[in-house]
Amino acid sequence: MEHMGWLSLLPPIIAVLLAVITKNVIISLFSGVYVGVLMLVGGRPLEATMQTIGEFMFPQVADSYNAAVLVLLFFIGGFVALMEKSGGGAALANSATNLINSKAKAQVSAWIGGIIIFFSDLGTPLIVGPVFEKIFDKVKVSREKLAWIIDSTSSPVAVLIPFIGWGVYIMGLIKKEFDHLDITTSEFSTLIHVIPFQFYALLAVSMVPLVAILKLDFGPMKSAEERANKGELYWKTSKPLRKPEDGGLKPSKPVLIWLPLLILFITLFGILASKGFPFKPVEGSAFRVALSTAYLFAAISLIILMITYKLKTFNEIFEIYTGGMQKMVYVAVTLVLAWSLSKVISEMGTASYIVELVKGNIPAFIIPAILFLVGAGMSLASGSSWGTYAIMLPIAIPMAILLDAELLVCIGAVLSGGIFGDHSSPISDTTLLSSTGAGADHIDHVKTQFPYVALNASIALIGFVIAGLTGNPYTIIILLASLIALMLILGKRKASKLQHSQELNS
Repeated sequence: MEHMGWLSLLPPIIAVLLAVITKNVIISLFSGVYVGVLMLVGGRPLEATMQTIGEFMFPQVADSYNAAVLVLLFFIGGFVALMEKSGGGAALANSATNLINSKAKAQVSAWIGGIIIFFSDLGTPLIVGPVFEKIFDKVKVSREKLAWIIDSTSSPVAVLIPFIGWGVYIMGLIKKEFDHLDITTSEFSTLIHVIPFQFYALLAVSMVPLVAILKLDFGPMKSAEERANKGELYWKTSKPLRKPEDGGLKPSKPVLIWLPLLILFITLFGILASKGFPFKPVEGSAFRVALSTAYLFAAISLIILMITYKLKTFNEIFEIYTGGMQKMVYVAVTLVLAWSLSKVISEMGTASYIVELVKGNIPAFIIPAILFLVGAGMSLASGSSWGTYAIMLPIAIPMAILLDAELLVCIGAVLSGGIFGDHSSPISDTTLLSSTGAGADHIDHVKTQFPYVALNASIALIGFVIAGLTGNPYTIIILLASLIALMLILGKRKASKLQHSQELNS
């Protein structure tokens, strides 16, 4: 296996360290690419700069697959911006508020609302939070609980959906590695088959209704719930990121969310069905065309609805649409740099060197658990799941192939590790927005949700050891059963302590 020895580790290590220090994914990835190219050209700075741009970045944009992915991201960005500004999500949630008259109903309803807004991980907190904060206050559920619920239904839900920006980004990274390794499997079918192995995301989403229905709160969250039950909105030392009276998006009509999404699904699956889906594999190019068409038709329908209900003028709507496209420039640049880093790592033989070090020393079945731990640490420190994926997938996929580890489990481990940090890091954008959307103190949110996060991560880690041995997608059923069992045990202990306390008082 050809490689540059320990020097091949420098580009990803530099990218990781800078991501942690600067919290800037673009600077980190570019630096990793440049250092790698500098070593490849023998330490000549000017030539390294020219090669970085001309041989490693330009070809990524010129590649027909990559160009199609970038165009698709712009279609998605425009549609998501329209959905967020239409007020349809808030209107849909408001339509159900009269039916919510208990703590459990409030929590489950917010959970459902977060799942419905699957198309935007950053939109979920700012749409669902302001709608439900008054309801939570009414039934005396803490703002910290609301922040945890919308945090658990933002990125953990988004990473499970293959046809939104998250899925397109991840498929782009997978495709690049498959090309390097001459793997002909579709990146779309691969991501679909990885879903059962995204243990952390599935556990995080599943835990919310369990906590709500079983009425189980522990750690700092329990204290927050006891405070809210007394009618106290915040601790005396709390500093909420958004005051309750600031309000959220102006409600409009529920049809502005369900009809465009219906058109999106009908268009997408209608086009794919004409090509044999799900009975025949669909080429990646056909999938991207179908998805771009679906997002375009959905956006047009939403524009028509916004004009019909006189929510905004056409010029204002068009500015929102193009503004959403502009927001995807950051994602596009990140993806181009991720592809470039992948090419650098491939030419330096980074994965081959790691395999040479690991082979014979670490059993293949433990690789997914290691990848999960490394990804969790990286994303927790940097607050970025996408940066974690960009650095780790180009290493994890070749490692899985060369070490004969379970490929799907290894990909799921990287995705789960990235989501762990995105969900729990105090510097993650979704964590900050969840505090903002719920009108909660940010540190209070981070502290109250961490025991839940840690429990899910511990179960997921065990799951990756089991799945690393078996490669069985039904491992998730064992993990969900374990989560339920643990929650029931904790619930019984809570009830026993409460009964004991009542007996002492009497």
